[in-house]
Amino acid sequence: MHRSPAPAVVAACALLLASLVAAPAPGPEPAPPSVGDLHGRRIRWGECPEQPVPARMRCGTVDVPLDHAAPAKGTVAVALARIPATDRARRLGSLLLNLGGPGSPGIAGLAAGHAGILARLGERYDLIAFDPRGVGHSEPVSCGGSQQTGEGAAADTAGLLAALRAVAGRCALASGPVLPYMGTVNVSRDMDVVRRALGDEKLNFLGFSYGSRLGAVYAAQFPRSTGRMVLDGVGTLTRPLAARALVAARAQQQALDGFLAWCATQRDCVHGTDPRTAEEKVAALVARLDAQPLLRPDGSYGTGQDAVAAIAAAVDARSRWPALARALSRAERDGAPAALLQLGGPTDPTGPTAPRDEAGPDAAAAPVPADNGAAARVAVNCADDPDRSGDRATEAGVEQELADLEGEFRSASEIFGPLQLTAVLSCHGRPAGTDFIRRIHHPGAPRMLLVAARGDPAAPYAWTRETAERLGSAVLVDHGGDGHTGYPASHCVREHVDRFLIDGRLPTGTRSCPAEE
Repeated sequence: MHRSPAPAVVAACALLLASLVAAPAPGPEPAPPSVGDLHGRRIRWGECPEQPVPARMRCGTVDVPLDHAAPAKGTVAVALARIPATDRARRLGSLLLNLGGPGSPGIAGLAAGHAGILARLGERYDLIAFDPRGVGHSEPVSCGGSQQTGEGAAADTAGLLAALRAVAGRCALASGPVLPYMGTVNVSRDMDVVRRALGDEKLNFLGFSYGSRLGAVYAAQFPRSTGRMVLDGVGTLTRPLAARALVAARAQQQALDGFLAWCATQRDCVHGTDPRTAEEKVAALVARLDAQPLLRPDGSYGTGQDAVAAIAAAVDARSRWPALARALSRAERDGAPAALLQLGGPTDPTGPTAPRDEAGPDAAAAPVPADNGAAARVAVNCADDPDRSGDRATEAGVEQELADLEGEFRSASEIFGPLQLTAVLSCHGRPAGTDFIRRIHHPGAPRMLLVAARGDPAAPYAWTRETAERLGSAVLVDHGGDGHTGYPASHCVREHVDRFLIDGRLPTGTRSCPAEE
């Protein structure tokens, strides 16, 4: 006999499990066949689909096969952004960036000022960001603007599963043909089409967080086309979703602890000067929104679990802490949580904005659906996960899995644990994903540089060591600091990374960089 899951866990499941869509499993992963003239096309750079952007940034698109194993099925337009190298006489080519994810748009990240930390690289390289297929302006997937299951529908596990099947149909209808072809393996293949469209013989790549998974997959699929590659905040290639989700819950709790300790030192912090009671007040706010969701202008409801997801995105970057403090103040003092539910997007770009001259092919692009990030994250993680079977989404199976895992996730974080637990369950109903990523082992790519922060809560140091061993030819920069990724936080790390990407010089053996204040 199985015990019923806790209401908060069921509510969390109703938020993210609702994006389930039964999609065909990816086929085998040999190098993709030739796709004819797709590889010969060049990109017409023009105005970006969203404003403002940095003054020299331009955008465009490149068509890639919807199904790389069957190019006749059609194409997907992948959106790109470029900031040209400032030293044109010594330009080294393009540096493709992935700033994290899955489900995060690269164009918005580049527009939001990330180019500033990359200024030295931007002297010699064209900085190239892209929205992966199904994300941002690259034919975004969606669940129709709402992933809600309806009032009372998810009161128990049986109701939850029935409601999720209904929502899954909306996801399929709203996402179009790209949804069954999501996943890192296909995005990696898209990157090789982008490389050729940019006119580069080799792919030079800098990937953060999820970008490390993407870079490793590219190196395994296209070892002879891999150029200078740096992976920072390196995730695991082998651990199942449950292990990754548990680490994420702990990392988000650690980040929230840091935010609440900071807020307690600020004047007029809504939660006062005691971080412990402040956390209790955040949890109470989440519970109130779960009990009485907020009606949004598009007709969907914002729940406590939506608030948890927004808080998780906001605490991840110290630059967003003041905005989070203001949003929590409005939610608590004014009873207006709308600002809180909107947190988590990219920060505003700095510096002058681009003039509105020639219109690029994406200039009139439709707005990105509000639920695109969540829908794409689930789709990619499920496509990358081989540890599932399509017949496990039964009432007994879900209840047993919740019973087995709920205590551990709640121990990691009462606030973030229930939402992260949904990552474990979010793939029920889909066929098993590819095992290609699990099988990566000494792919024969050139030597690359991996960065690991000793105190990285989202990417444990052991994961970087493990991935370095599987890639075979990786050199490690050991950063002694805290926080996710080392490049933005450490001058020493940047020196090693920039020297390799610009001059091709790798250190011999592991190099250490101390923590910096």
